Amino acid sequence: MSEHMELWDVYDVNRVRTGKIISRPAAWGEETYHLIVHVCIFDSNGRMLIQKRCHQKRAWPDLWDVSAGGSALAGEESWQAAERETREELGLVLHLKDVRPHFSINYTRGFDDFYAVIADVDLKSLTLQESEVAEVRWAAPEEIWKMEAEHTFVPYFPGVIDLIRQTRNNYDGAICQSGWPAICGRRFSGDAG
Repeated sequence: MSEHMELWDVYDVNRVRTGKIISRPAAWGEETYHLIVHVCIFDSNGRMLIQKRCHQKRAWPDLWDVSAGGSALAGEESWQAAERETREELGLVLHLKDVRPHFSINYTRGFDDFYAVIADVDLKSLTLQESEVAEVRWAAPEEIWKMEAEHTFVPYFPGVIDLIRQTRNNYDGAICQSGWPAICGRRFSGDAG
């Protein structure tokens, strides 16, 4: 059985599309970058929705991760990839067209945009993508920091998860009770499906 092939836009070091497209998993060349997105969903109590990656995943199997994420496909803008990944992995429809990523991090092979959304999601209403997500749950900041220390959470650059909390006043200044920021500047109301 052949592996599912994804097509990605190739970006240059300045995050400009080169017009080239590569297939996953293609051999990377020098100065070849691509775009990844992550969505962090917070409830009104300040907990983050986290997902456990499936055992079959090539990268970080069986580890906990942020709400949703993955590579942008060829032709997708960052916000479109974030919406698609959330819909595919969780069955949750977001509307991010007018929302900028909360922050972006450069890493060895590209650019990683992080979106944050406030949504009191009923976990029972989610439809998990079986090939990607084993389970989901809500976690307070302290629980996630403990998972990071125990190496049961995907190893982002040191402090990335805490960066969300530290930059809470960048949007509308709304702070959730437990310390997580309401960082998208507005609450999400949407349908799971």
